[in-house]
Amino acid sequence: MNKKNNLEQELSYLGLLDKAREIYFELGERAVLSYIKSSYRLLSKVYHPDLNPEKQSQANMTQHRLNRVSRIISNMSDEELIDVIRNGSLKKSDKKKKVLVVEDEFGLQDIFRNIFLMEGYDVMVAIDGEAGYDAFCQFEPDLVFTDVVMPKLSGIKLIEKIRKIKPNIKVIYTSGFFGIDALRKNLNQEILKYNYRTLSKPFKLSSMLQMVEKYMDENIKPDKFVRGV
Repeated sequence: MNKKNNLEQELSYLGLLDKAREIYFELGERAVLSYIKSSYRLLSKVYHPDLNPEKQSQANMTQHRLNRVSRIISNMSDEELIDVIRNGSLKKSDKKKKVLVVEDEFGLQDIFRNIFLMEGYDVMVAIDGEAGYDAFCQFEPDLVFTDVVMPKLSGIKLIEKIRKIKPNIKVIYTSGFFGIDALRKNLNQEILKYNYRTLSKPFKLSSMLQMVEKYMDENIKPDKFVRGV
């Protein structure tokens, strides 16, 4: 087993891997590197045998694994660490419908995530189109709720890439710029061909949730999800 697989296994055991992937998709590389490097050091202090005299066996075992993580990380570049975080599969939630929110405005990210969570959906947030594509491949959502105008990769280009993996993905486009002629023309083509939905910012959260609930309940002929295309 190579060092990347070893690190993925250890981070998963320690409960750090899924949270690290969420941070990567939501905040980017710098944030997730800080999280990984600080989290295992903090856990090393928490699980120190001297601080856990009544549970030394468990503390020693976890400390051993934390020391192993330290050795692995010390022999890896930041690029290799990011590769471990970016790849692999997230834990799947049983029965919950999954929503991927792709939004570059941080205040809205928190609002959308919290609202969808309160409504019982499994949610992942990505900060731009590129991160949104990576998140889609990991998270395999039922619905992509994406802004249209974003840096790196627009919402329309993001969905074009996603359709190569899952042609019948459900999509809700959001934007405050639907009045722009070029944008409206491209979106009209998307809506007519794929029956996607749109929400013009600002919109009522109640209207958003009604649209999502109704859209989720619509039956679309299933297709085969092909990873890594």
